[in-house]
Amino acid sequence: MRSPIVLFVVLMSLPSLAAAADTPISLSLNEAIRMAVEKNLDVRAELYNPAQLEADINRNRAIYDPLLTLQTSYSDSTVPSTATGSTSSSYGRTYQADASLAQLFWTGATATAGFNNNYNSTNSIGTLSNYWESTLGLTVTQPLLKNFGRENTDININVSRLSKFASLEHFNTVLLNTVTQVRTEYFKLYSLREQLQVASTSLELARKILSDTKAQVAAGVLPAMEITNAEFGVYSREKDLIDAERAVSDEVDVLRLLLQIKGKGDIVTVDQPRHDAYAVNENTSLKRAMDRPDIKELRRNLDIAELQTRIYNNKVQPDLSFAASASLVGLNHTYPRNLETLSSADNPAWSLGLTFTYPLGNNAAENDYRKSRLKTEQTAVQIRSLEENAANDVKSAIRGITSTYKQIAVAERGRAYAEERLKAYLRRKDVGLATNKDVLDVENDLVAAKNNQIAAVVNYDNAITHLWQVTGELLERQGIRVVEDDADKLYKNIR
Repeated sequence: MRSPIVLFVVLMSLPSLAAAADTPISLSLNEAIRMAVEKNLDVRAELYNPAQLEADINRNRAIYDPLLTLQTSYSDSTVPSTATGSTSSSYGRTYQADASLAQLFWTGATATAGFNNNYNSTNSIGTLSNYWESTLGLTVTQPLLKNFGRENTDININVSRLSKFASLEHFNTVLLNTVTQVRTEYFKLYSLREQLQVASTSLELARKILSDTKAQVAAGVLPAMEITNAEFGVYSREKDLIDAERAVSDEVDVLRLLLQIKGKGDIVTVDQPRHDAYAVNENTSLKRAMDRPDIKELRRNLDIAELQTRIYNNKVQPDLSFAASASLVGLNHTYPRNLETLSSADNPAWSLGLTFTYPLGNNAAENDYRKSRLKTEQTAVQIRSLEENAANDVKSAIRGITSTYKQIAVAERGRAYAEERLKAYLRRKDVGLATNKDVLDVENDLVAAKNNQIAAVVNYDNAITHLWQVTGELLERQGIRVVEDDADKLYKNIR
């Protein structure tokens, strides 16, 4: 009996769960921004790039991991004699067991410690047979010109590290654009709801005019033609209301996708756009814009280009390497005696040497350097261009704030004039001095004036948001701060 009861309870709860999923959501602007930062798919996907570069950094650091090599082999050969009339043959058996440990140092030097063991067995006349030979040695190779020093050795590590910083700045740009979009779409939904309310009020007035007109026509006060004009007014406003409802629903879906809100419930905006005066300091805004994430990203790319240019400049130099090796040799018929001979240090061997290499002409290295210099200069020019464009964006955004703020006052006066004008035409209609068409035309002007006022307030808030975007200060104003650990946590959580 337990299973059917559980199933019944689940089935009975489904309607309530569906109703909960369709419940309207009251959403503040700060809540919307927080949801976008945490859940937006584009933002989440972008964070994987610095996390991947963290993997590159650690991969490239592996050059300092000691390299252990173990090798063993066995060979057995029998060779017939080439002497005339001889039927004998020579044989040889060899067993090899070697171990080595190599380590790279920041100077570019490589040190290799090796322990080699060979056992040889042969019947060749005039040679030692059945013996062990062991060698314990250390070899160090140090470049002195090309490839010398930490910067050359750590080139791939540093490039990955700087690339990660650039990727984090790009992530900041994506986040900045996303927060800008959230603010814009949030207040767009607000404006569409306000326009929907305006369309609903307009339809109510048109229906009242139609009702009054029918009564007046029935009383013989107005001609029947006025009913047609009033019905057309209702029809056109019904169409406007349907279009406004669709626009609201479409915008709710846009915001739901942007914030990753599941379900089909409506979204109700709680906050209103600001319409108070906003003081702007142009010099401060221009200074802020120079630290915008996209400019900082390009500066990181310039750091990479300059680093690579220095490395390519080093590659132009000759390759001069110093090599030193020292070893001890042991030899005996048995392996233990062989090790005793080795440990006695009676058979030392050492060597020192220099190797000089320089391609005549050296065209490859020189052209790699030239190309890297060109890339560096190109990136510097791109930074200058972006900085100048950013300055122009700031000036344009400030003008936009000034202009849209003035538009608010103009739109408010326009709405007040349109309301007074409609009242006047309604009074004229009551005394027969205006037709339904006249009143509906004037009411259309009022609808346009109301929508202009709504748009003016929203455009003003959007203009402020745009200024914060082009100066790069929007994230700071919203209390959003991206740290390197955000990507590192993502990297560490991968198993």
